Amino acid sequence: MGCSTLWKPSDTALLSNYKIFKIMTEAGVPPGVVNFVPADGPVFGDTITSSPHLAGINFTGSVPTFNRLWTQVGKNIDRYKNYPRLIGECGGKNYHFVHPSANIETVITATIRSAFEFCGQKCSACSRMYVPESLWPKIKEGLLELRKKLKIGDVQEFDSFSSAVIDDKAFKRISSYIDHAKSSSNLKVIGGGKYDDKKGYFVEPTIVESKDPKDKIMTEEIFGPVVSIYAYPDNKLEDALKLVDKSTPYALTGAIFAEDPSFCVSALSKLKYTAGNFYINDKSTGSVVAQQPFGGSRMSGTNDKAGGPHYILRWASPQSIKETFVPLKEWSYPYMTK
Repeated sequence: MGCSTLWKPSDTALLSNYKIFKIMTEAGVPPGVVNFVPADGPVFGDTITSSPHLAGINFTGSVPTFNRLWTQVGKNIDRYKNYPRLIGECGGKNYHFVHPSANIETVITATIRSAFEFCGQKCSACSRMYVPESLWPKIKEGLLELRKKLKIGDVQEFDSFSSAVIDDKAFKRISSYIDHAKSSSNLKVIGGGKYDDKKGYFVEPTIVESKDPKDKIMTEEIFGPVVSIYAYPDNKLEDALKLVDKSTPYALTGAIFAEDPSFCVSALSKLKYTAGNFYINDKSTGSVVAQQPFGGSRMSGTNDKAGGPHYILRWASPQSIKETFVPLKEWSYPYMTK
């Protein structure tokens, strides 16, 4: 479609990004169409937003960084040749909500996979969970039992469920939330909780039980293998649904677990604005390209649905063309004739 692109990779994923770039080049992508530009983030951002040729920004990363880019575009709006297209895929505080009618085994398996695959370093990973008090003892037992079976080790060993977190910055951020859980009277680490950076940045898959559904561990993005769980009174289900909606500024992914069809219909309506990708009796991760277009709203991003049929048009400038073959002779319209 003729769109030349500057590809600024993450500082912590340079090699994998470069290998993909080389594959694209070997596959025949013409020189200059995709340009691989490792750079300091703020320098790169300031450079592109000050160029009159900026046509668009496709960003994946933190909310503060995307806000900064958007602000810079706004400040420079008078200098651009076109209005830049802005797409952002930012943070999330994704949830699993369990109804009293839920299949317990499904809840346990889906939560372990969603929360701890890739060390929880997926924007869609389950980070908070709401469970009815009547089911909590069995779900708690199942989560702890399954968590013990997870091997955390070398990614080259295929029986490893996950490995180290990406870098020291992530390690410090994640471990600070675990320390908070250990020191708070409203929180209890019931599984995991250990971390070690002697050789690699390893954090155990950690399960935290919370008495306070509005504690920061239940509302802030952690982006690591930590899931916090609030057991709500069965007779306060509606209040628990409101917590899902109002507790965080994000709306990326979410899942409900229920065998009651009427609740599924009701929850879909009440949680409409809490998740761009909404799952019923499935984990909050794993959207399939071309089948489940991905993206969220609120502070999770612009919800343009990557992998969907209309996404590519966001990066094009469509032109409609009309050609007339019948000469125009009359200037007036039939209704104007007396």
